[in-house]
Formats: sequence, structure tokens, C-alpha cells
Amino acid sequence: MSDEAYLVDANNMQLACVSSQALVSHQCTLTQLHAMPLHAVLGMPETELVQWQAQCVKQPSGAPLTTLLLPKADGEKGRRAGDSTKVSFFEAEGRSWMLVMKNSVSRSAMQALDDSESRFQAIVANTPGLVFQFRLLGPGRLGFIYLSEACYAVLGITEAELTKTPSQFYRLMAEEDRPSFREALLTSASEMKVLNWEGRIWIKAWQDTKWINLRGSPIKLHNGEVQWGGIITNITQSKNEKLEIERSRQRMAELSAHLTQVKEQERRRIAREIHDDLGGNLTAIKIGLTSIIKRINPNEPKLVEKALNLESIVDRTFDIVHRIASDLRPDVLELGIVAALEWQCGQFEKQFSLPCRFYSSQTELTVSADEAITLFRICQEAMSNIAKHAKARQVEVELVVEDRDIMLRIVDDGQGIRMQDQHKSNSFGLRGMRERVAALDGSLEVEKRVRGGTAVQVKIPRSLK
Repeated sequence: MSDEAYLVDANNMQLACVSSQALVSHQCTLTQLHAMPLHAVLGMPETELVQWQAQCVKQPSGAPLTTLLLPKADGEKGRRAGDSTKVSFFEAEGRSWMLVMKNSVSRSAMQALDDSESRFQAIVANTPGLVFQFRLLGPGRLGFIYLSEACYAVLGITEAELTKTPSQFYRLMAEEDRPSFREALLTSASEMKVLNWEGRIWIKAWQDTKWINLRGSPIKLHNGEVQWGGIITNITQSKNEKLEIERSRQRMAELSAHLTQVKEQERRRIAREIHDDLGGNLTAIKIGLTSIIKRINPNEPKLVEKALNLESIVDRTFDIVHRIASDLRPDVLELGIVAALEWQCGQFEKQFSLPCRFYSSQTELTVSADEAITLFRICQEAMSNIAKHAKARQVEVELVVEDRDIMLRIVDDGQGIRMQDQHKSNSFGLRGMRERVAALDGSLEVEKRVRGGTAVQVKIPRSLK
């Protein structure tokens, strides 16, 4: 801010002298200023200047100094925004004088202000959303200070309507989303953190529901009120796309669970057919061979040897059939999940000559058929991975019940799984494990242990109490 002083001879309305700040403000010399019309120099309508002259000349001789304080400029022609003017009338040396004092924003400051305003408006005009400023006037009560012209495009009401009746903003929101907005607003005000809220609004003009994101930064004013400035954007398209992706994932998870269930049912059917049909045929062959062997003449050793050979092949085939049927659908599951996992650990130790310790917090654990087969298959897959890749010296399997969850933990002391191995495109074993657990609303974690080795942890909620 600066003061400009102009001394005017009221008798002939000529400038007598001016302050240096007046020359700076007009950016001209005194000679150039004298050449300008007086009303242009003082920045006022010419009619107003004539009235000032008449009032000054009418001052009686010897009258005391009279001062007229004019209000700040309101934008009328000839006066710069931000100016305030004080005019003093007095008589000296037999002449009437006017001393005009102008307290004004400098031209450079005004230009900078205009440039700043222009840039702000350009940014707002090109912002893909509604720029806002509002204050918290009471518990959950808003007062809008500024709304950009995008208000109607985003909210379906004009900025004038919303400024006049801020409560309309709450009425636009879906009823079930209002509590979350109030909570986010009060949390932002108390903790002075960024307000970030997503919710639905009903736009009556378009008879449509839209998703919006409101994001604003809070500041605390000198009177204690909290004010936010930010942007409201229409996120309906991205929200719908996200919801569609989530629905697609849900459908894929349901399909995966269904396929897993179908696969287990098919395994059970094949195992049953192998056991009943192939096993029955092998039993018949075994009985027939035994009968034939008894009737072969002992004096024909070669024939006896061939028959015994065939009997040995049948016995080995019995073992193969039993192993295949067991892989397809372990009969041991009928004895319970604890017994099944204990048997699996024994088979692993027997097959790969690796110590495998099994521990369970309960001797018997009642689970559903889906839970049992999921835990068994995951343990089977984890042990298969250990045998193939871990180079372990020992394995531990734990089955415990924690509150309402069942937890299965398979730990080895091998070289440990690498992070990149968990995300390889062909790591279908791990993916299958995760899909099985997800179908039961459980979780699966695979991590490399600090002391070496890998830990696979499964947690699923119990369906049976």
C-alpha cells in the first residue's frame, strides 16, 4: 500500500504539486501529469470533481480545515479497485486549495493481482471437477465459501443454490453414505488431516446415481473454524469399472471353487471305479492264478515259475492300484483330518527319507468335507514342493485350532523360497493352494524364514462348531 498526494488550486483547478509516489503510480513525469485532465489524474468522474471545487470555493475565509473521507472504490468508471480517497479543503494565501490523499494499491500490485486471478480462473476452468471451499460451522454443518462453475455438471445444482442452502449437499448423498462423510469430516477437522471421501449422490435433474470423490485440505482459521479447499470429482465410471472387476473376480473365484469341487468329485468317482472294477478284476485274476498254480504238475517247474511270475505282477498291480486310488481320494480321510495328515507325514518320511514331525493341538478335529480335502491337498502340494525344490533336512507340520480358526503350518529348513518364485507365471501349485483357501474365505501366507527354509501357513474359519 502507498499514499499519493495531490495539491490542487481550487480557483483554476490546476495541480500545484504532487508527491513522488503519485508520479510512480502514474508512471510519468510531472510535466506529463500536468498535461492530463485533472479528473483522470485523480481517478474520479469529472462531475464529482466539479462538486469538490464548488464545495472548496464556498469555504468562508478563515474557516478551519474540512476533510471529506470517501469510501473505497466500488469499480465505477475512472477509479481503480482498492482505492480510498481523503479530500481536505482549506484556504491559504487568499486562495482555496484541495489536498487529495489517495491510499491505493500500486499499479504493479494490481497487475500482479489480476494475473494471479486470471491464472486461478484458468486452472479452475480446466480442472476436471468442482473446486470448492467450505467451512465447518457446527457439528456436521457446512458453509460454502466458493464453488466453481462446474457445480451443476458434478452435483446437478448450481453454485448459487448450494451456497444459499448448504444442507442440500447432505440431501444429495445416499442416506447410507451420510454417516461416513460426517465421520470423515470430523476426523479431518480434529486431526487436521486431508479429507478424502467417496460416496453416492442422487441427481434429481438426471434421475441418476453418481459416485463422487471429495478431497480437501483443512486449515484452521484465526477464529477457530476449520476451512477446507479442494475438489469434488465424478468417479462413476472408474467406480463402476472397479465394481465390475470385483464382480468378475468373485465370479472367477466361484468358478474356480466349483471346478475344484467338480475335480474332487471326479477323482472320487475314478478312485471308486479303480477300486471296485479294476480291484475286483485283479482279485478275480489272483484267485484264478492261485487255483491254477495248485493244479500245475510240480514236475513242470518252468510252468510253475511263469504262474508265480504272473501272480507277482498281479500283486504289484494291486499296490499300484491302491496307490493311484489313494492319491485320487485318500481313504485315510475317512478317519479324520488329524489322522490323515499324520499318515501323510509318515508317507512323506517313508518315500523321501526326510524326518517329518507332525503335531496337532487336538487328537480329533471335526471339520467339513471341503475343509478336510482343502487342508489335505495343501499339505500334499507343500510337501511335494519341499521334495522337489527345498533341499531340506527336516519338515514340521502343525495343525492347531485358534479361537474359531483352523491353522495349518508346514515348515522346512531348506534353502527358502524366493519372492520371484511366488509370482512366476507357471507357479500353478501356489495358485491352486490360494484358490482352495479363498473358496473357504481363508488366507494363505508363504514366506522365507530368516533362519532358513520356507513356512506355509493356512488359516480357515471353521464351519462346524
